[in-house]
Amino acid sequence: MDKIKFALIGCGRIAQRHAEHINKLGILKAVCDTVEEKAKALAEKYNVPYYTNFEEMLLKEKEVDVVSICTPNGLHATHAIAALNANFHTLVEKPMALSVYDCGEMIKAAEKANKRLFAIKQNRFNPPVVAVKEAIDNNILGKIYNIQLSCFWNRNKDYYENSWKGTHDLDGGTLYTQFSHFIDLLYWMIGDVKRAYALTSNFSHQGIIDFEDTGVIALEFYNGAIGTINYTVNSYQKNMEGSLTIFAEKGTVKIGGQYLNELEYQAIENFEIKDLPTGNTANNYGTYVGSMSNHDKVYENLIDVLQNGKSIATNSFEGLKTVEIISKIYQSAKELNK
Repeated sequence: MDKIKFALIGCGRIAQRHAEHINKLGILKAVCDTVEEKAKALAEKYNVPYYTNFEEMLLKEKEVDVVSICTPNGLHATHAIAALNANFHTLVEKPMALSVYDCGEMIKAAEKANKRLFAIKQNRFNPPVVAVKEAIDNNILGKIYNIQLSCFWNRNKDYYENSWKGTHDLDGGTLYTQFSHFIDLLYWMIGDVKRAYALTSNFSHQGIIDFEDTGVIALEFYNGAIGTINYTVNSYQKNMEGSLTIFAEKGTVKIGGQYLNELEYQAIENFEIKDLPTGNTANNYGTYVGSMSNHDKVYENLIDVLQNGKSIATNSFEGLKTVEIISKIYQSAKELNK
């Protein structure tokens, strides 16, 4: 069976990870970035042509099967819709977009073109997350009462300097760029959010970012569960914790570590989660560390979907729901912070 052929739009840090896995599992055919030196550097590494205009690339690279979007958050919708309209399957980095409307337009474009739209949610592949999700689906924990999500990371001034990150139009907010994977897990594991009550503030990034660096949120889920989210990028000097604690009818469990990569606590009725495989390491960008590096599993699933008709790991509707929940949180913060 022929390998799937890919093109990349956006040649920044996360694109390096994408190109690496594409090169192992498929064929990279072309790359594009408005900054020519970035596009040229990645193209030379993999001996492929580069473009500085994405429309030109979509027009010329007709052998491509999938376009991977690794551009700033605020450009995801524009680039994904263009790729879908050009008749390519499309993979979009997190978050899927910065508004529910844009997500809907992307889904409509995929349906119209009869192409698949993939949303990246790599934390779903963390071994303890997989195990706890399975326990929930098998009703081992029983009715879920409440949850606590903690996201305590560090993003200093250098992280935002000379970057689209921190801007309202291209970044969108701390929950979009740093913690959308965590919000996704709330939806995937616990359920949809009915209401959110949020307080946010910018304590140490005044004049550096256009939005909050800290938030405290109370959530009400449609299934009756309640929960809280505490998040910040002010953890002193380094990332501290990314954890999810679930209190349920038949057990309590905490997935912790810095990136939801460790099973820190469990007390479950007549059941024990054990023999978890070792997960991948986190994405290390030199001056800071991101979420778990499970992009290999994302690409393996994409190829399985397109070549073998398997189920998609994260569909575009789920990508939309993450954006919808974040939008509810920010709308509440806007109202309560008046």
